[in-house]
Amino acid sequence: MRQGLFDCADIRSAQAAKDIHTQIKEDTMKTLYVSDLDGTLLREDQFTSDFTNRTINELVGRGLIFSYATARSIVTARKAAGFTAHFPVITYNGSMIIDNADGSLITSNPFDSSVLDLLHELGDAGVYPIVYAFKQGRERFSFIRERSSDEAKEFIDTRDDERVCPCFTEDELYSGEIFYINCIGWDNILPSFYSRYKDKYRCLLQRDIYSDALMFEVMPKGVSKSSAIARLKDLLGCERVVAFGDGLNDLDMFRAADECYAVENAHPKLKECATAVIGSNSSDGVARWLLENSRF
Repeated sequence: MRQGLFDCADIRSAQAAKDIHTQIKEDTMKTLYVSDLDGTLLREDQFTSDFTNRTINELVGRGLIFSYATARSIVTARKAAGFTAHFPVITYNGSMIIDNADGSLITSNPFDSSVLDLLHELGDAGVYPIVYAFKQGRERFSFIRERSSDEAKEFIDTRDDERVCPCFTEDELYSGEIFYINCIGWDNILPSFYSRYKDKYRCLLQRDIYSDALMFEVMPKGVSKSSAIARLKDLLGCERVVAFGDGLNDLDMFRAADECYAVENAHPKLKECATAVIGSNSSDGVARWLLENSRF
């Protein structure tokens, strides 16, 4: 009997046993799979494919816990995602968790009144954002059209639902319980606002993947996809998170996930953070990965 000595075969066998044990443990742990929508699950036509819809529905039927985290509202997300989302979903980049079964609000994160200082400063610079707020208990999508940028008007014209709330004065625009602000266009102005406010609020400055318009999105401090996913993970009793994404607004959830996969068309910085790069959104990369790698 050897005393404390192991040859290479022993070491390889021990490592193989450890790897198998780790894999078994991971396979039996309750996992939340969560994906971004635009540029990740959605194709260039802004809808999920029939293949993705069938695959996700079938896997969820077998026991897969699948949700999405999107910058969209629940209204526009439901129009775009053709699969049946059985579990709560994350909207407005983490500002809300919605019960997808009945549309009821599980969590929300509104601004306090100090956000009016930012809104008035934007107005003084000639920037009039799209403001998302609860007004008289209803979710509203507010704007002053004649003061909006051309890029914002194009975005506004894509929204045609019960949330739309045209305004004519700043008091109307800034009323209610505000939870999300989106400034579109004004390329020469918005970067400076991002620099000034990125430490006070959760701010994103990026190009829209469809129109290439510059978007400056503002949420309360602490709001993010990763914080909402952590909450959803607890609600569902999950132990692990596997995330999928394509854009810079997915960086925080990638850093918080146990595994993270960037689609082929993803931003280079996101690919650098990813566990691996998978097929593109146009080739159903997420659905094909789930079909091949989930245990369901």
